[in-house]
Parts: sequence; C-alpha cells; structure tokens
Amino acid sequence: MINRICIIGVGLIGGSLARALKASGACKEIVGTSLRAANQNSGKHIPGKQSTGNQSSANLLKAKQLNVIDRFETEISVAVKDADIVVVSVPVGAQDAIFIALADCVSSDTIITDVGSTKRSVSDSADKYLGKLSTNFVPAHPIAGIEKSGVEAASGDLFQQRRVIITPTENTSKIAVSVVQSMWEKTGAEVIKMDIDHHDEVLAATSHLPHLLAFSLVDTLSQLDEKSEIFKYAAGGFRDFTRIASSDPTMWHDICLANSNAILAVLETFTRDLKKLEQAIQEKDSQFILDVFVRAKKSRDTFCNEQL
Repeated sequence: MINRICIIGVGLIGGSLARALKASGACKEIVGTSLRAANQNSGKHIPGKQSTGNQSSANLLKAKQLNVIDRFETEISVAVKDADIVVVSVPVGAQDAIFIALADCVSSDTIITDVGSTKRSVSDSADKYLGKLSTNFVPAHPIAGIEKSGVEAASGDLFQQRRVIITPTENTSKIAVSVVQSMWEKTGAEVIKMDIDHHDEVLAATSHLPHLLAFSLVDTLSQLDEKSEIFKYAAGGFRDFTRIASSDPTMWHDICLANSNAILAVLETFTRDLKKLEQAIQEKDSQFILDVFVRAKKSRDTFCNEQL
C-alpha cells in the first residue's frame, strides 16, 4: 500500500485518480495542492495558467469537501513532505514551474509522475529542472477523460478498462516505473510502455487532431451570420463530433504548442486528403467519394469492435 500521494492539480484527472485509489484502498493518505502553490515556489510566472489564490483554495476546499482528497496544502513544500508519489496533473504548459518548485523541496526517494497528453516536452522539462531527481520521474498519460473539467466531474471509474501509457527513458529508475505502473493498475487501467516520440506521434493523430478539428469547426460555425439557426437544428451527429470542443481550452492550447511538430505532420496529411475529397465533390466523382466513405466506415467499425 502507498503511504502518501500528493496530487498537484485536483481537477478531472487528478481527482479521478484520487477517487480510484481511495476506492481500491491503495493509498493511506492523499494530499492535494495546486499550480499556484508551485508557481509561488518556483518564482516562474505562467501567464494565464494559474488561478487566483481564492480560486485555487476554493477548488482544493471543494475537493476536500467532496472527499476526493484527505487534506490540502497551499504550500507545495508542505504538500509533498513525506510523499511516496507526487502526481503532476496540470496543463503541460505549466510543467516548468512545477518541476522548478519540486527540485527544491521533494525528497530524493519520492517518485514523480504526470498525466500530460504530450510526453517529449514534459520529459525534457523534467530533465532540465529536476536534475538528478529526473531519474525518479515517470512520464505517464492516461487515455481517458470526458469533455467536462474540474473536481466536481471526477469519477473513480474513469480509468476502468482504459489504457495508461508510460514512456520511461533509459535513465528512468526501474523501481519508479514499477511503482507508477502498480498505482495505475489499481485504478483498473491497463498499463502500456511506449517510446516517448512514438507516443506523441500516435496521440497527435488519435487525440490532438480530432480536438483541433472539433474546436475549429465550432469556432467557424459560431461566426456565421446564421449561427443561431445552425446550432438550433444541430442533430446528434453534430453533437457527437463536437462534444470534445467543450474540453478545457487552456489544456488543449498547451498541447497544440507542446506537440506542434507531430500535430502539423498529421494535419498536413489530413488537409491533403480533405482537399482531394473537396475536388471529388466539385467534379461529382461518385466512386472516389463512395470509396472514402466505405474505407472510413470499415476502419471505424473495426476500431470500435477491437478497441472500444
């Protein structure tokens, strides 16, 4: 059993992890703290990324009232004291401030992990700011989530039968990897190891691009003169496709910047294929259009049957 876990950022993912570990009896105590606490310690200003002191404290208090965490601390040095594991659950653009703060106050025995959707940028940040402690850092990414955010949306079932990808480097402590893997398995997740850069390429295609398209489509339609009528008559297909555009804008802004190379590569391929489809529609190329739709349906049906 884990004696104490500190979660920095008790929102949907951090809160769901806390709930799942509590439900499984895997941890004696879960301490919550915030990005603001780390920002104060690091002295690194992250524009637009931190809540005000009142908002930060209110969120932590809400997490305590909902019994998501056992207690919270507004000083990161106090929050991480005697922690076996520190889980960083903040937008990837704020990781620098977290690692700067942790380098000054975390024990050399403490294992550090994260939940970010990009892994190269986070791993590089850990190497840069954690120093020798970076060997205890295990990059991780739970492939789970909903369009809602905040601790109120946290669920202990969020990771059940979902995958968590961990991307250790050759310098990562094998003991740390084993502990983090065990932690996630106790939430009901399946843990998979993957190369860092391969992770970012895969997620650019399967997660980052779809979010980019959803945000862009809704933004485009919202600027049309007839937008009220468009959204008024939007059917289930539109709602299903654009659901993820209700996700946290700050988080996805950071992901787009942190994984820009991989996103641009897959976006270029998608744009090329979309242009071909546009041309086929202009030319009324019935067979080309049908072939695209048939291939897409076959791939989607296969994917659903095997993965979802």
